[in-house]
Amino acid sequence: MAEGRIKAGFYSLTGCAGDLLSILNMEDKLIEIFDKIDLMEFIMASNKVKPGKVDIAFVEGSVTTQKDLKALKKIRENCSRLVALGDCAVWGGVQASLTGLDSKELMKTVYNTEENYYGFLGEHKALSEVVQVDYELPGCPIEQDEFLKLLIDLLRDVTPEFKDYPVCVECKIREIPCLIVEKGEACLGPITVGGCKARCPYYGTPCIGCRGPIKDEANIAGELSMLLEKGWKEQDVVNKLKLFAAKYKDISKLFRRE
Repeated sequence: MAEGRIKAGFYSLTGCAGDLLSILNMEDKLIEIFDKIDLMEFIMASNKVKPGKVDIAFVEGSVTTQKDLKALKKIRENCSRLVALGDCAVWGGVQASLTGLDSKELMKTVYNTEENYYGFLGEHKALSEVVQVDYELPGCPIEQDEFLKLLIDLLRDVTPEFKDYPVCVECKIREIPCLIVEKGEACLGPITVGGCKARCPYYGTPCIGCRGPIKDEANIAGELSMLLEKGWKEQDVVNKLKLFAAKYKDISKLFRRE
């Protein structure tokens, strides 16, 4: 290992592995990226695993099984800084929207047994619900340019800055007509953290909130009221909000009204 090179590990829990795949898809930048770090583990890229602690652990996926729980605690013990990559790691993912369903019934329906084959915890947790997380990079999957900026900041020992504005700001910048105002669409842009360059609204598709809400700032109640005025049913709106951020505290308040 070159002197001063940062040791990094990339790990995957329960999820589709789309965030790590997005990193691997940066073919033109991969050599330069891996030249600047000492890669300790990245199973999707190589079966070679180096023992020892890491300076930075990048973890994607939700904590869904006993195996996930054990792995995450071990990763946290063996790293200096832990980064949650993607919606599953930050919010629990789409699977968290199913939290509350009877786990035995699920096993019986899918596998015709009530035995807990995979050590399912009964819910899908974000990393921060289990261990201390230093940084969170949202997305489903993450944006490649945001990952690169985060990595560069960490390599330079600079405190990373993350987006703190909604997708609506990027719609304004790109001069995209508001899908809520002009078409009455149930667009979650007003409460979803930006960074995607309003990709979906640009192509005329309402934001579905895949980057998660803006923490401590998203006006869920205001969004709900606005969409109800446009003729949407409350349950339909709540279901949309619940898809990617079921564990967001303000959405939980709405659920108690059901």
